[in-house]
Amino acid sequence: QLQASGGGFVQAGGSLRLSCVGSGRALSNYRLGWFRQAPGKERKFVAGINWTGSSTDYDDVVKGRFTISRDDAKNTVYLQMNNLKPEDTAVYFCVADERPILGTNYAILEWDTWGQGTLVTVSS
Repeated sequence: QLQASGGGFVQAGGSLRLSCVGSGRALSNYRLGWFRQAPGKERKFVAGINWTGSSTDYDDVVKGRFTISRDDAKNTVYLQMNNLKPEDTAVYFCVADERPILGTNYAILEWDTWGQGTLVTVSS
């Protein structure tokens, strides 16, 4: 299971850090990621990280503002979000996949475990 936390209400330009803790199994050999779903819109890939943390990838709209990282000692993946914009408002989901390599296929069906989501609201 994955448990996401850290969402909340923030003004535009502010920062939040999301956390996602895994339970029941070690995530150290998994690729990990974050998706988000805004109201009335489809769920979209935001960021991903490979099993060693040496490779990351981001959706273009968050590049330079968001940073994904992992701490395998804590079985946790993070998403540091800076310079938040109202369009970042969404429910954010952490994901895990047993394949260690990040690759380039981030389709929803390629991730085998999903967290419950945490809401981020950015006001203008």
